[in-house]
Amino acid sequence: MNKQTHYAKPGEIERKWVLIDAEGATLGRLATKAANILRGKEKPQYTPNTDTGDFVVVINADKVQLTGNKANQKTYWRHSGYLGGLKIESYKEAMEKHPERVVEHAVKGMLPKNKLGRKQGMKLKVYAGPEHPHTAQNPVKIDLEA
Repeated sequence: MNKQTHYAKPGEIERKWVLIDAEGATLGRLATKAANILRGKEKPQYTPNTDTGDFVVVINADKVQLTGNKANQKTYWRHSGYLGGLKIESYKEAMEKHPERVVEHAVKGMLPKNKLGRKQGMKLKVYAGPEHPHTAQNPVKIDLEA
C-alpha cells in the first residue's frame, strides 16, 4: 500500500473567486476569514509552501466595524526612514480617507511575511462601495457567520 502525502503543485490548483460583503462585519473576523481563503486553508489540498488559495473580493469596506472602544483608540503608523518621518493616523481618519487600506492592512497582517505571503496578498481586492469590476469572474458570495 502506497500512502504518501499529496502536495499540491502550482499548476494543478483551481482558483475560484469569493465575494465578502463587509457591511456590519467586525474587522478582525472578516480579516481572519479572508486570510484563510487567500492561503487556501479551507481546501483539502492545502499545502503550506504553495499558494493554494482563492481570490477574495471585499465590498462595502467603508461599513466595517470595530468592537469596544477601538474606533477611538486604534492608530495606524508608518515611517519614511528619515528622522522625524513617523506618520500616525487614527482609525477614524483612515476610514474617512481610504477605508480599503484599513481592511487590506488587517488581512495582510494575517498572511505570512515572505514571498509567498506577498503573492497571496495580491489576490485580495478591496472596494469601499458595493460595486466591483470583477463580475465577469462570477465571485461566490460567502457568509461570514458560517
